This record gives sequence, structure tokens and C-alpha cells, in this order.
Amino acid sequence: MTTSVSSSPDSSPDSPSDPSPGFPSSNSPSPEAPSAPSPVGGPSARRTSLALLLACAGTFLSFLDATVTNLAVPPIAADFGVSLTTVSWVATAYVIPFAALLAPAGPLADAVGRARLFLVGVAAFTASSLLIAVAPNLPVLLGARAVQGLAAALLVPASLGLVLAEIPAARRRAAIGVWSAAGALAAAAGPALGGVMVEVLDWRALFCLNLPVGVWVLIAGRKLPSGESRAGRAPDLLGGLLLALGVGAAVYALTQGPDHGWTSAQVLTAAAVTVLAGVATVLRALRHPRPALRLDLLRGRPFAVATGASLAYGTALFTTMLLGVLFLTGAWGYSTLEAGLAMSPAALVTAVVGVGIGRLPVALAPRTMVAGGSALIAASTGVLALLIDTEPRFWTLWLPAGVVMGVGVGLATVGISSAAALSVAPRDFAAATGMVMAARQVGGGLGIAATAVIIAEVAGTGAEPYAAVYGFATVVNLAAAAGGLALRLTPPPPPRPAAAATPHALEGDQR
Repeated sequence: MTTSVSSSPDSSPDSPSDPSPGFPSSNSPSPEAPSAPSPVGGPSARRTSLALLLACAGTFLSFLDATVTNLAVPPIAADFGVSLTTVSWVATAYVIPFAALLAPAGPLADAVGRARLFLVGVAAFTASSLLIAVAPNLPVLLGARAVQGLAAALLVPASLGLVLAEIPAARRRAAIGVWSAAGALAAAAGPALGGVMVEVLDWRALFCLNLPVGVWVLIAGRKLPSGESRAGRAPDLLGGLLLALGVGAAVYALTQGPDHGWTSAQVLTAAAVTVLAGVATVLRALRHPRPALRLDLLRGRPFAVATGASLAYGTALFTTMLLGVLFLTGAWGYSTLEAGLAMSPAALVTAVVGVGIGRLPVALAPRTMVAGGSALIAASTGVLALLIDTEPRFWTLWLPAGVVMGVGVGLATVGISSAAALSVAPRDFAAATGMVMAARQVGGGLGIAATAVIIAEVAGTGAEPYAAVYGFATVVNLAAAAGGLALRLTPPPPPRPAAAATPHALEGDQR
């Protein structure tokens, strides 16, 4: 989730100079010429409104599915008769392809047309949602979840591309705020909505939520122009697939270690695949003209630190999102509905903070947001690690910890997006944003796997396994906070007037 942050031209070195962290501002050089405002109610205005509405709908789908699925994990495990370690793949199968293909999806949208790729992503997302809803067994469900993650990787960057391409420059900041708010709303509504659906109907109903929205987007999206495609070589999709293979093998090794033994053939083979796929991914990134991973960006210390902080932040975030549902239903005996409602305050605070940061009278530096937000999350998870037991204490423990965690997540999310935007040149914005978001998702996949492993390995039938996972999340959050403190950003120079701008003006180093 991203939002806008206002700043002044005379910001300090650590202050964001781009009012929309993670996105180009209306004053930033853009590869697309801004369209002139059209008369209110004219055809162009209607098309602009439609593009924004469709982009928000697609973003809402992808964020909603990421949060409501956690509520489906316990009933899916019971329905198919599998262990928590196995059913954790319901979340991981979505995260891995999403993480691996997110970075090359932006250039791919430029190559084939943003609206075209957006609609392909929505179609695949809708079809896979239907397949999940009727899945007869767990392998079919996991395969459909992987397709869903791939589809999300296509539609999220393409949806932002629709906003940037169709919205006039004067309205672009407000439009990006609306686009960001759609994701924040989905994250906030997901736990409560998921709890109601699972409790009243069935876990399969969660995935039916996507169907009417997806069908409407496909029908309405036919009115959008396909967009211009750009000549040139396609991005390195094979590199993205190799990355997915490496992350998937690492997660498999982690989750199967407790059951088969850490020196078993399955685990050692998965570990070897992880290493080989990782080496192959790096080699392709060094040789391919449009690699899936822009390793050259990591030579800049600020971006490397921001990427590392994003990896740690994603590990802790996905861990706590999944663990909250498991703890509330497993240790406190909450129903799925009660668990969803109990998780909602933290998600709502995250949405409010994320959207509200841009309205503050004083701009917050990315360093402050990343370090402070991660420290708040660490404080929350640390308190839960020390104090949780089998006696429910919602008002005196869970709710206060959730509010603090929500503030921290809102700050850290915006701070990491800001750091990514400010640590690279404008021409590298799309690649940098994709890499930082991908790092968060990779961390999320590893965090989900670590959650399942710790719960399986730690002895105890009460709150001990959950406390151990919260302790793990605390350590990772502290690492993210340390990364935030290490951020040292130099704001980019102000853009030159349009008449004086040259191609070389976009290539200056901003680190």
C-alpha cells in the first residue's frame, strides 16, 4: 500500500522531495506527455474516470485476496485434512509468483500495452478464483492460487500504468491517492469480511467475491484503448520464473524439514535447487538487457538498504498477518468471524495512517518512517511474545498491541516506498519500485514458511509456539528498523523546465 507525502523544495537530505513516494509527481519528467484537461463530462473525461475506477477495482481485488485468505487457512486445513505446514502453501503459492514476476511486469506492460495486460491479468485472476472456489483437492487449489499470484503480478503494475497514462498531470497526485486508498480499503475490510463469509457461508465463498468484480472490470474495460506498445526486447520473464523456482524451493525446504528431516533427500534436493536457481537468476540479470532483477541498482547504498529493509519488513508483516488468525482461533478459541473482527482494528489503523501521512503539515523523512514504523511493530510483537497465553485478553492486550502495530505498518509501508523512489534516477523508477515490492513479497513467502516451521518445532500445546513466532517477528522487525536508520538519502535536483530538458537530464545520478 502506498500513499502520497508532501514536502517542500528545501527539504533536508532525508526528506522526501517527491510528493508521491514511489510514483512520479505531476512535476516530474514522464515518458508520457500529459494530456490536456478535457471539458467536464466530455468523452475524454469519462474515459479518464473509467480508467481510474477500473484500476482501483483491480487493485482492490489483489489486496483483498491477500488479506481474506488468511481467514480461510484453518477451515481449509480441516476440510482437506492436512497439517498447518501443508496448508501454509495456500498463502505461499500466491506470494511466490507475485514476487517473482512483479519486477518484469512493468516493462511487459509497456511492451504489450497497459490496458491489454491489465485485462489479461484480471481475466486470469477471475478464472483462477472460480477454480479455487470449486477445487476438489488441495493440489488443484494450490495450482489455482499460483495462477492468481501471477495474475496479480500482471494487473497491479498495469493498473498503476493506466492511472499515470490516462489521468492529466494536474490530477495525477489525487488519482494516485485514490488508487492507493483502494488497496488500503481492501486491506482494512479483508479480515472482517473474510470472517463473516467463512462463518456464515464457507471458505470457498471468499474466492467467489472476486467473480462479479472481475466480470464487471472485463466488460467495462473493453471501452479502454489498448494503449501503445513499445518496440524493443521483452523483459526477462525466464529470469522471473527462475527467481520463483528458487524462492519456491527454499520455502519447500523450510516447510518439509520438520516432517522429513533436515538431511532428507527431499530437503537437500530443494536446497540444491534453491542455490542453482539463485545462481542462474543472477547470471541472467548480469547478461540480459532487460533483466528481471536490476542488480545494478543495488550498487547504490540507499537503494540496497531500502531493498533489504523491505525484505525484512515483508517477512515480519506476512508472519504476523497469518499468525494472528492462527493464534486467535487456535489458542483463544475464537471463531473465524471473531478472529476477523479482532484483526480489523489493526488493518483499519494501517489504512488511516497510510492515507493520512500525505496530509500532515510536515513531511516525514523516509528514514524516520522506516525506522520508527519498524520499531513500533517490533514493540507490538515483542509485547505479544512476552504476554500472550491461553487466557483471552482482547481489550487489555490484543487491541492496544494491534493499534500500535497498525501505526507502525502504515509508517513503514510509505517509508519504504519513499526510499525506493528517492534512491534512484527517474528513468529507473519502475524497476526500483518493482524490486522493492518484490523483495517484500519474497520476504513474505519466507516468513509464512518460517511461521509454519516454528509452530511445528516448538513444543507446547498452549501459547508457546505462537509466542515463539512473535519473538521471531520481533527480531526481524528490529533488523528492518536498523535498515531504516542506515538510510541516507539525497534528494534529486529539481526538474528542468520542459524547454531545457534533454534526454541526458533524466540520467543524472540521484543517490
